[in-house]
Amino acid sequence: MKRSNFKILVLSAFAGLALNTISCTQNLLEQTPTVDLPSSAFWNTEADATTALMGAYSAVRPLFDRDYYLDGQSEYVRARGTSTTSGNLRLGDAYNGGNYNPSGYGSSFDKMYMYLFGGVNRCNYVIENVKKMLPTAKATSVPGLELVIGEARLLRGMVYFRLISMWGDVPYFTKIAYADADVATLSRIPIAQIKDSIMADFTYAFDKLPVKATVSGRAAKPAALAFRGKLQLYWACWNKNGWPELDTFKPSAAAATDAYKAAAADFNAVINNYGLALFRNGDPGDWGTMGNADVLPNYFYLFMPAANADPELIMAFTHGGTGSNQGEELMRDFAGRSHEGSQCWVSPRYEIADRYQSTITGDFAAPLIPTNPTVAGARTKLNSAVNPASYANRDYRMKSSIMWDYEMSLGMVSLASTGMCPFIYKSWAATVVINGVSYITYNTDGTNSGYVFRKFLRNYAGQGRSDGNYSWPVMRLADVYLMYAEATNEINGPQADAIALVNKIRHRGNLPALASSKTGDKASFFSAIEQERIIELLAEGQRGFDLRRWRAIERVWCPPYGVGVWRIDTNGANQSQYFLNTSELAYQQCYIFRIPPGERNRNPNLTQNKPWM
Repeated sequence: MKRSNFKILVLSAFAGLALNTISCTQNLLEQTPTVDLPSSAFWNTEADATTALMGAYSAVRPLFDRDYYLDGQSEYVRARGTSTTSGNLRLGDAYNGGNYNPSGYGSSFDKMYMYLFGGVNRCNYVIENVKKMLPTAKATSVPGLELVIGEARLLRGMVYFRLISMWGDVPYFTKIAYADADVATLSRIPIAQIKDSIMADFTYAFDKLPVKATVSGRAAKPAALAFRGKLQLYWACWNKNGWPELDTFKPSAAAATDAYKAAAADFNAVINNYGLALFRNGDPGDWGTMGNADVLPNYFYLFMPAANADPELIMAFTHGGTGSNQGEELMRDFAGRSHEGSQCWVSPRYEIADRYQSTITGDFAAPLIPTNPTVAGARTKLNSAVNPASYANRDYRMKSSIMWDYEMSLGMVSLASTGMCPFIYKSWAATVVINGVSYITYNTDGTNSGYVFRKFLRNYAGQGRSDGNYSWPVMRLADVYLMYAEATNEINGPQADAIALVNKIRHRGNLPALASSKTGDKASFFSAIEQERIIELLAEGQRGFDLRRWRAIERVWCPPYGVGVWRIDTNGANQSQYFLNTSELAYQQCYIFRIPPGERNRNPNLTQNKPWM
């Protein structure tokens, strides 16, 4: 590890101990330290421990709260590039420099590797110091101190889970690292051992955390159970499907079965033991009208501050909003120039539109037809991709998630509204008259698909492009429903309770229940679960990890040395071609990431993953 990285992490954590406990009530936000304290003046009270924990939350938050970039490694989201500014991220930008194309990305996450280990070290700093407080603590303070340790161990488990999901075997340490010498000789530990250690962290957290968090943004028992279940689900997938690129890992069918069962048990407990419910009870709300954004379905508001602290957000990282220097970057990354000068780094690909099913039949609608809008009748042709009427009677999550030609959103400049602006592909900041009203079109030249996102795009003014205060979800109840369905399907095939949960998620899109043909056997139900994961979790950073754990990259693209797959736009133009004549080695490099060469240069004990040798 870099000496400078560890020095910054440790010293900033220590300096942060001078913070007052207002950071708890301000949604775990990192405050600017003003005074350095000697250790003798700290680590004396529960308040000291809690303040230190806030520093750990602040260190771990920027390791997860821009995971939407990772969806670019799948087939339905285009991430134009990387974040080019560190903005509010005190410790730097873990996502900067990454390749977010569907292929060729495994060698470009050296920064994320470094910052993830920085997050581990920050958590260790809290855990080790609070442990030292326990022997002399008052009996009344012990539960509070153990709670702090539990939350820090949950965060550490989350970070290590991400590390093994990307790199497999990695170094594992639980002591505070102050300099290179503390980590310079660490070897990679087999993933099975690390998995057990992560399980121990999640289990300790579950034992010590409250049933319900008292402060927005802090974790409770359902979060620990959900992450423990997710870890076991991934472990089951790796054992079932294999991970040949990790040559130290030996899959076991028996281990897969046991892990699926354990995952299902944890998910079942989350679902049934804590009184949790989907946002607004999973009701779809109203679609509104075509080309109008005054009324939007409930799913849209799940990704607005209206949902902050909602029970569906089982684990979420909070942000401060305007003037805090701790806002989220969602509008900057998802919106265009008409919205506070945003940059549209992330946009939907054309192919996602056909995944939204019919509210009438509950199945896929007739495929959209890419059509050049200059062709006579293009805007009225049946099923034309540039005919707004082609998008009627589809899953309400479509209206909530993407915009097509003539859909409206609220323009914003200098924290004030500029009125509604219609999106018309390739018409950037142009004057257009619609129903006798003059508008300036949405300026977002960052899309090349014919669509832009509505999901995460604010429909109110008053905040800058990087000033949002939405709590980014890293674990949602809807995801738990789908993971439970997946785990139980692997064990027993389609179960009635799992089918009911999938239908609850479909209901928020105003879709009918699954037809019997979709739940008649294990394969059919898995396809239905995958469909819901694509739509429900779009742009939340889940799809790339799903494709890797299912070993489905070749299935959704093409086999090695294949003809490749073009991504197109609503006008019918080819945009980007992926996996053309791609070798087996290049596919293998998508399934496991490269151990950073710089880390290997500093530590000769670090081996390299097989496809990168």
